[in-house]
Amino acid sequence: MKTLHSHVSTFIFTFFLFYPFLCVAIDTITPTQPLTINQTLVSNGEVFELGFFNTSNNLYIGIWYKQIQPITYVWVANRDTPITSSSGNLTIVDNGNMVLVDQAGTIVWSSNQSTPVVKTVAQLLDNGNFVLRPENDENPENYIWQSFDYPTDTLLPEMKLGWDRKSGINRFLKSWKTNENPATGDYSFKLNISGFPEILATNNENITWRSGPWNGRTFSGTPEMNGVSILRFEFQENSEEIVYSFEIPNSSVYSRVVIISSGISERLVWAETTKTWNVFWAFPGDLCDHFGECGPFGVCDATTAPVCNCMTGFRPKNKQAWDLRDGSDGCVRSSELDCGSDEFLLLKHMKLPESSKAIVNQTMNLSECGEICKRSCSCVAYANMNITEGGSGCVIWEVDLIDMRQYADFEGGGQDLYVRVTASDLDKTPMIKRSKNGSSSDNKVVKPVAISIGVFALVTVLLILFYLRKKKIRLSKKAEAETKGPRERAEDFLLNDGSVVPNKREMDELELPLFDFSTLVTATNNFSNENKLGQGGFGCVYKGKLMEGEVVAIKRLSRISDQGIEELKNEVRLIAKLQHRNLVRVLGCCIEAEEKLLIYEFMENKSLDMFIFEKEKSMTLNWKSRLEIMCGIARGLLYLHQDSRFKIIHRDLKASNILLDKDMNPKISDFGMARIFGSDQTDAKTKKVVGTYGYMSPEYAMDGHFSTKSDVFSFGVLVLEIVSGKRNTGSSYSSSQHNLLGETWTLWKEGKALELVDKSMGAKFSENEVLRCIQIGLLCVQEHPEDRPNMSKVLFLLCSETVQISPPKYSGFFIRRRNTETESSSQQDDFMTINEITVSILHGR
Repeated sequence: MKTLHSHVSTFIFTFFLFYPFLCVAIDTITPTQPLTINQTLVSNGEVFELGFFNTSNNLYIGIWYKQIQPITYVWVANRDTPITSSSGNLTIVDNGNMVLVDQAGTIVWSSNQSTPVVKTVAQLLDNGNFVLRPENDENPENYIWQSFDYPTDTLLPEMKLGWDRKSGINRFLKSWKTNENPATGDYSFKLNISGFPEILATNNENITWRSGPWNGRTFSGTPEMNGVSILRFEFQENSEEIVYSFEIPNSSVYSRVVIISSGISERLVWAETTKTWNVFWAFPGDLCDHFGECGPFGVCDATTAPVCNCMTGFRPKNKQAWDLRDGSDGCVRSSELDCGSDEFLLLKHMKLPESSKAIVNQTMNLSECGEICKRSCSCVAYANMNITEGGSGCVIWEVDLIDMRQYADFEGGGQDLYVRVTASDLDKTPMIKRSKNGSSSDNKVVKPVAISIGVFALVTVLLILFYLRKKKIRLSKKAEAETKGPRERAEDFLLNDGSVVPNKREMDELELPLFDFSTLVTATNNFSNENKLGQGGFGCVYKGKLMEGEVVAIKRLSRISDQGIEELKNEVRLIAKLQHRNLVRVLGCCIEAEEKLLIYEFMENKSLDMFIFEKEKSMTLNWKSRLEIMCGIARGLLYLHQDSRFKIIHRDLKASNILLDKDMNPKISDFGMARIFGSDQTDAKTKKVVGTYGYMSPEYAMDGHFSTKSDVFSFGVLVLEIVSGKRNTGSSYSSSQHNLLGETWTLWKEGKALELVDKSMGAKFSENEVLRCIQIGLLCVQEHPEDRPNMSKVLFLLCSETVQISPPKYSGFFIRRRNTETESSSQQDDFMTINEITVSILHGR
């Protein structure tokens, strides 16, 4: 017994000697007490933890949240110089610097302060800052070095983004290389201090998004920051620094800004109830967030279709490209400026133009700013620098105006911008406010108003006479057409209510360019088989080359399909209003006689089903490409459900409706079955269920109920098809499995989910990523819609490797009645009635 007691005492002494940090949580290291691989520092309030972590067989020193699981890293010391051996330690050396050494004693990272300081300590603070300071300094905030000066991909509360003019330190974020590799990535998030300071997101120094300048309340291009009560934003510009930061009054709330490896900048807030990070906002969020989307002097407005607009006094520089919804060439002036008589167009709710070359004067008021701008022939536009307390300061642009955006009144973004135009151009648009010296002008009002009233009266009389004559002619033609049969009346276009209107009238309302049928015949070589790209339930798709050389895809609806006509009308109405990089862009349409066609941007790699279900092509689709395709589809679907002007339910999301461009970027297509929801509407019911077997959710197929969760179900099926390379339907499944969902559920429950992976990918994939995607897919196809995550949560789970995912519940299987005849034809539809609901099931390619 005495010998045993002696051994226990020796063990306890040895344990405390070699593992002192495991006894008491401490927040400091000293020259005599380094940090080794088995130890961590914990901040005083146990908010943050610092220590070694391993990824891809490399060791790093990092900081993460102590109370949040799974681990969320906020800082990495040696992100570009990992330790490749199995151990290392962080210690303080004789000159006061911190150094990280590997197993062989080689220094891989250092705090690298040039001024030696005797007796320093390093401490982890509750705000996430890791500081190096003198050991016995009376001022504990006298930092020699701090991690907040050298951020990685995350901005924490109290951390400053921008320039310290005294030290010359520029603090900015750089993304991780990949989700698993913390090395410096391609994307940056930084404060540009040139001209009128603003935040920029860049990809290898090319601007991808910018915040707009700070206007005293917020950045003019980030209305999402308005009204966020749990956060307080600050911007400081003085002799010592130009910085942006944010604070959280409630210390129990966790929030961070991160730029992820895909280049998206996100504001995240931890939700304690759901144990997840919620995305408060993300940039770029829509098409108008993309830098320079509408070119010089172009104005982007996400509430219009198309989104690019020219201001009064300007016209598209490249009209042909503009009509095809490519606004990158921007706008040019309609008339030459005359410095002496020019006036100023007032644009409200504007994200101010790119401001690195803007001239700023903090002492002028807006009126003085307008006078200076009017006298200077090189002045293009001006605005207030600060819009608080009635406005102050002056900003002048003498260069082309780039990356402007206009917000709707309800969005609460932007500010007033005054743009120089000729007086004659401004007179053409009397509804636009104008200014000569910084305020709206009342000059020359009475005479134009009197003339306008007289002209209006005259025009009204003429319009009434014209209308009566037109009505008489129209009724006569309609009666004549009714005696000639449907072929000669096909030039008229039916509305949903059954009324007949001329083609041009309705199509003009949709703001889509109209193409002549003869133009499309020429473009497709008379719709030859050589140009045929594919065939669906509503007709064929052809490759075409317009006279200008642009390659397009032309969807020609079947003449005998009434459903095809309704599909076209629905698709035109919806897609004309949608703009997103993961949605196929429609360029125009054609309605002549019995011909009804849609013209799309050409997608070089056709549809996703050709890659994942065809053996030869599937071998070219590696795991990274498949994961990026999933994320792209998720972003497009999130836009439809949440970020577009309308809440759109697609209702026919499937592999053949996902098209791939030359870079394999996915784009959702075919909105013929889509439906618009009201902003407060959550679901709807239909007696006519139309969709594709294998992708329809159970509640939609059986009861006609559809919602955003119906699309989530279809997305889950897509995820599992992309992972496995198998269709959800087919004859390869046993009766106990029914389909791919059944097979996946069985393998998941047995712990054999990796057996699902497409063999054509080989062994080059991340098992953790694959299992994560399978789990996300199963969450999306759960039987009850309320159990499925929304697309915001889905995208977040796909983009994060650290957030814990809840286990899936039983999947929803919809089993079709077997029909040998219809199974043999991919072009024929199944029709059945379930609970008085007519179901039209389309067989996807």
